[in-house]
Amino acid sequence: MPKRYWWIIVTYLIMQFSGLIFAPILYILLPISYVQASIYWSIISFVLALVIVLVLLRPDMKAGNARNAASTVAIIGWCILGVFMAFFAQSIAAAIETYLLGIDPGSENTQQIMDIARALPIFMIIPAIIAPVLEEIIFRKIIFGQFYAKTNFFIAALLSALIFGIIHLDPTHLLVYASMGFVFAFLYVQTKRILVPIIVHAAMNTIVVIVQFGVDPEDLERMQQELEQMQMIFLGG
Repeated sequence: MPKRYWWIIVTYLIMQFSGLIFAPILYILLPISYVQASIYWSIISFVLALVIVLVLLRPDMKAGNARNAASTVAIIGWCILGVFMAFFAQSIAAAIETYLLGIDPGSENTQQIMDIARALPIFMIIPAIIAPVLEEIIFRKIIFGQFYAKTNFFIAALLSALIFGIIHLDPTHLLVYASMGFVFAFLYVQTKRILVPIIVHAAMNTIVVIVQFGVDPEDLERMQQELEQMQMIFLGG
């Protein structure tokens, strides 16, 4: 694996844990609460990590597109199809968790993100834009790409998808995260363009954020119950 890829992974890991050091520093230096300091540092660290990663990826950008990479029209088509594929995979995984594994629906990780976004709306740029770019570069282009070069698609997609699920620190819903990671890996292979899973990932996150912001909590709960009933019917309830 090229050395720059290792530096990208290290940058991502440092970003993930940097809040343990720098959030308290912001709290001491600025007249804000510790929660606000943590949120502000999250935004700062994600932006810095994205800049560093893009700088490290300059050789890849200069190398141009892979052979037989999807055309612009194909990219649009795969992005639209990919969103439906990812939501479908997510719903099936959620149904399996709920009705076969007995896991309560709803992601604590997603709820925490939404709570933060409601408190500080600018935080939305992380799940909607920055996180999808960083995660697809790391988990699909680098991790999946390295596994895929040495194994078959299924093993590479499975390993990268599991790592993708684990890094979200929501082990209860590992299957849901892994299912989406599997779809993103498929889109990457089919189009040979990392831009496609980035767009699909960003679109999914943005849709979830908009729905959570725009729908009344009671209506959202009712919609979730109706979806659960449909999933039960689909699985033979």
